[in-house]
Amino acid sequence: MAVEKKATLLIKNIGQLITMEGNIPRVGDSMNNLGLIENGGIAVAGEEILAVGKSDFVEGQAELAEGCTVIDAQGMVATPGLIDPHTHPVFSMTRANEFEMRTTGKSYTEISQSGGGIRASVRDLRQTDQAILTEKTKQRLDRFLKYGITTIEAKSGYGLSTESEIKQLEIIKNLNQTHLIDLIPTFLGAHEIPDEYRNNREEYIELIINEMIPAVVKDNLAEFSDIFTEEGVFTINESRHIQQAAQKAGLKLKFHADELQSTGGAELAAELKAVSADHLVYISDNGINAMAKAGTVGVLLPGTTFSLGGKNYAPARKMIEKGVTVALSTDCNPGSSYTESLQIIITLASLQLKMTAAEAISAVTVNAACAVNRQHNIGCLSPGYQADIVLWEMEDYRELPYHYGVNLVSRVIKKGKIVINRQNNRNVL
Repeated sequence: MAVEKKATLLIKNIGQLITMEGNIPRVGDSMNNLGLIENGGIAVAGEEILAVGKSDFVEGQAELAEGCTVIDAQGMVATPGLIDPHTHPVFSMTRANEFEMRTTGKSYTEISQSGGGIRASVRDLRQTDQAILTEKTKQRLDRFLKYGITTIEAKSGYGLSTESEIKQLEIIKNLNQTHLIDLIPTFLGAHEIPDEYRNNREEYIELIINEMIPAVVKDNLAEFSDIFTEEGVFTINESRHIQQAAQKAGLKLKFHADELQSTGGAELAAELKAVSADHLVYISDNGINAMAKAGTVGVLLPGTTFSLGGKNYAPARKMIEKGVTVALSTDCNPGSSYTESLQIIITLASLQLKMTAAEAISAVTVNAACAVNRQHNIGCLSPGYQADIVLWEMEDYRELPYHYGVNLVSRVIKKGKIVINRQNNRNVL
């Protein structure tokens, strides 16, 4: 049956068209199902996918609008735009000094306890002008886009005061309106105990609950509330108290959980029906089973373990086998994983998490969409979905983890418009 709308963009001769049509989320063996179409085509009408299928079929069925852009993919791979479901993009000061300290034997915990880590970023952000923060964040968004990432979740968490947390969230809100990338905002006031409350953590927790959360919700600055549930940061009971208050205020929940040791963070995330629990390096078997039952997405961050020089990675294989929805993220942040490339994360997922290339692609498309509650709009190339598409300079999708350390993006299409074109070095940034 002929399509009714006219195509404003047609991509033909796609060697491997990875649609991700099928079960959403992808769990267990279905993570290897990419909805792959050989010699595929995509028709786009405005900002939406109009049709996908064999190239000849789509070309024959789609009526082209006047001025329709036609791309001959010449056998390249096409995927949905990548989704990064866990980032900390708003900061000014980098922490390259801490990276070097770790290479000489200092641990992340030792650096943090001596006044570095998150609190160092907090001290810097509080005194940095909003315009400077905005420009530096925009530069990171530009890099995300060049590496094929079309949507990110973006956290606050380097303010740790009502004023500075709102400053970060306002930057995220403004950039979501002006930048090509879609930003999904998360409030992370419970990222650490700031310097001025080190001897009065109860008062800071009450500040989060009674002042920060109401202010964030009043101005509609966040969709999610996140918390660092970890030994030496926020306990299980404190995390439950804060997150229940956030949930009652209307925010959906995320957790930093079981990153440095098993504390029961995954179990708490499942108990509170969180959308995701992230890190999970030391998740327990009970935590895995609880997350699988609750449908809480496990967002794994192998770049963090890699950047920290760690030896232990999250038990991805066990999580997949037990039915947890697994996603991947860069954890882009200045302290423990400073990268805007999901491509290197896919390589690390293959080598260290023992995930197949197909599982990793599922984890940065449909499953990552589930981790940000956008699974009905992005992460899949299917009629009616947003036309976020990446063309890759490869003929076989398995090259994505294999051909590492370079940017394999050919073109990025965001909402039906070509915004990155590395074929002729023309970018809309």
